Amino acid sequence: MRKLLIATHNQGKVREYRELLADLPVEVTFLDELGITTEVDETGESFAENAVLKALGYAEMTGLWTWADDSGLEVDALNGEPGIYSARYGGLASDQARYTYLLERLADVPADQRAARFRCVVALALPDGDAFTASGVIEGAIVSAPRGRNGFGYDPIFQIEWSDLTMAELSPELKNSISHRAKAARSARRILMTLLEELDAPDEEPDQAG
Repeated sequence: MRKLLIATHNQGKVREYRELLADLPVEVTFLDELGITTEVDETGESFAENAVLKALGYAEMTGLWTWADDSGLEVDALNGEPGIYSARYGGLASDQARYTYLLERLADVPADQRAARFRCVVALALPDGDAFTASGVIEGAIVSAPRGRNGFGYDPIFQIEWSDLTMAELSPELKNSISHRAKAARSARRILMTLLEELDAPDEEPDQAG
């Protein structure tokens, strides 16, 4: 079974991806499990660029097929912020501090102008330098106060477009079926399955003459 590195230290993402990839013929590992503390610089200007940089960096470092993502929240009233800076928004260290800061910035913005979306790009990289990407988006709006105890990141303040619930009020099973990360992961899984079939297929025996 081929080993697949999930290039993150985020235990929330690790849990989600283990569940999303549980039925694939791969052995999932992650950075902490391998004792990897080196960080790949995410110097890209988009989610896709950062995901590819991260996946290629760790694939080269480990020699493993590597699955990496870059994802975040885009708020229209903040001109797309926090965007690619979602994980370090405001220079703050915790999820709660970051979403509290975002709510403070939206304090005077009315409910009908708080449209937002979660966007995710998954990159799958091979040690030979090939990389493939898949993306997913879920639309919604920012609520006035956090709700829910599940999920992580900005989940408690993001209400799904077609529901009265925030992402943090969803069961893990439901979230993993409809989230931006789930959408990107399903597309990336199709790419992964194709690669497994093509690159891990046994070499055909040459035809025997005679």
